[in-house]
Amino acid sequence: MEANSKYNSLADEDLLKLHRSSRGNECLGHLLQRYTTLLLGVGMKYLKDKDEAQDAVQQVFLKAITHLPEGEILNFKGWLYILMRNHCLQMLRGAHHKTDEQVLNNLSDNIGADKEELLAKEATLMQMNEALQELGEEQKVAVVSFYIKKLSYQQIMEQTGFTFTQVKSYIQNGKRNLKIILLRKMGKQ
Repeated sequence: MEANSKYNSLADEDLLKLHRSSRGNECLGHLLQRYTTLLLGVGMKYLKDKDEAQDAVQQVFLKAITHLPEGEILNFKGWLYILMRNHCLQMLRGAHHKTDEQVLNNLSDNIGADKEELLAKEATLMQMNEALQELGEEQKVAVVSFYIKKLSYQQIMEQTGFTFTQVKSYIQNGKRNLKIILLRKMGKQ
């Protein structure tokens, strides 16, 4: 315990000098321990996952021990931060490429599902078009103008000569009748 307090009172630069002179990893280990929380925070910021961040901290510790530059490090904390940030970015790039490969592998599956979805939508549109033809002329004009052409009540009134009450009634009744016709066609009523 006495050794720990001795190391705790030393500055980063002094611990680095001791590490280089002794060639043991004890001093460097104490130095790295000082910044565990900082590195974990950086890992969480980039990786958004606690377990991955903890793994990244361990990997950066190993890199720091095995790849410590021979020259003088003026700001060990900054150097360690940059090492951690770069490591996280490498991990994210690797994950991004894996994701791209997964997307390519799943593309053929998605194309099949999309094709089925498009066919279903096309069938629904055909049924809708047939059902529209069964509506009375006023209801059909009002429903198509409002829902398909996206015209306002005022614009429909101007184009058709209908009153406000008629437009509102034709749209509401046309919508209700359209639903009844579609349900009948689908055999649900």
